[in-house]
Amino acid sequence: MQTSFPKGKIEAVLLEGVHQNAVDAFEGDGLRVHHQKGAAEDAQLADLLRSAHMVGIRSKTQVRGAPLESAERLLAIGCFCIGTNQVDLDAAAARGIPVFNAPFSNTRSVAELTIAEVVMLQRRVFERSSQMHAGRWVKSASGSREVRSKTLGIVGYGHIGSQVSVLAESMGLRVIAFDTAAKLPMGNARLVGSLAELLAESDIVSLHVPATDSTRGMIGAAQIAAMKPGACLINNARGSVVDLDALSAALREGKLSGAAIDVFPREPSGRDTDFETALAGIGNVILTPHVAGSTEEAQAAIAEEVSGKLLKFLNTGATGGAVNVPEVDLPEQGTIGGERVHRILHFHRNVPGVLSQINNAVSEIGANVSSQTLRTAGEIGYAVLDVNAGDAEDVRRRMDGIGETIRTRVLW
Repeated sequence: MQTSFPKGKIEAVLLEGVHQNAVDAFEGDGLRVHHQKGAAEDAQLADLLRSAHMVGIRSKTQVRGAPLESAERLLAIGCFCIGTNQVDLDAAAARGIPVFNAPFSNTRSVAELTIAEVVMLQRRVFERSSQMHAGRWVKSASGSREVRSKTLGIVGYGHIGSQVSVLAESMGLRVIAFDTAAKLPMGNARLVGSLAELLAESDIVSLHVPATDSTRGMIGAAQIAAMKPGACLINNARGSVVDLDALSAALREGKLSGAAIDVFPREPSGRDTDFETALAGIGNVILTPHVAGSTEEAQAAIAEEVSGKLLKFLNTGATGGAVNVPEVDLPEQGTIGGERVHRILHFHRNVPGVLSQINNAVSEIGANVSSQTLRTAGEIGYAVLDVNAGDAEDVRRRMDGIGETIRTRVLW
């Protein structure tokens, strides 16, 4: 399918209040933009995606199933957040649609809130504040502790966990960490060999893991029972990681002294929506509506990062930073004999013989090729050819005819 046409006909759909910086970037590049504050459910999303060439979402909109199947014009998906589990990545890749995210832009925001919660839980600040709002003056040092010399256990020592580690050490906390992958600890942090070892040693446990099959329910009744009496639990990671009923029971029984939870197994799709949780009404429990990474600075940075990746893919075919297709970094198109080359982008099924078919298609017409790139990942291959403008349409037509072709796009 040939999809190179004027920028003014390319439509970007941005949902869930994606930051204005992304709107400005797309409009500044000449695209039409549909900007919506709320998430889109299946029926509305399907309607929006039928005409969209780019779509930007955050954590609520689910791009999978029928809406994705209806998106015949869709070239790329931008997740303006860290996670990408709201998108069917394999189905998108099978349609030649790369998915981009922002794995680093809000790490500082999450780390700062985590450290603030460590202090507030140890000092029981939220509980004291709630009492004051209720008209009660409860001035007491009971259960209020300094964080200095306490042990913070970090589960998941990636971009966020390592930043939490550095900030925590600067405040005098002793830091231990557990990760399933080999990591280099920062400062004086110490890696432990198992989750059980971390839970047994930690005064505060902070979770910073992705949503995967292996992390689903990783903190359940057995793990909570293995924590130190009076310990606190912080989850600013994913709602599927903690069994909230088991956590509620442990808090009500006094096994744990506090918790801070920002993510939940089931979250409302819109703002100002009623919400229920087993943790409601428990003292020294901080509940926030999935805002750990939601600062103005983080959202601005995410908007710039993801819109930049989407526009680079649109304009050059580069897939650097994509999470579901081969990553190829590409320069701007050059010239042959003073004439701008045409760039052919070819997503295909990764089976033996595709490259030879591409080369045969080029050689049969004697096309002038100035550069060629091929990358494969899993079941998807991505070939990029820069060819003489006069040969481009013939080459594209022949590449379209290759049986393993998923999608062909030409940049003029």
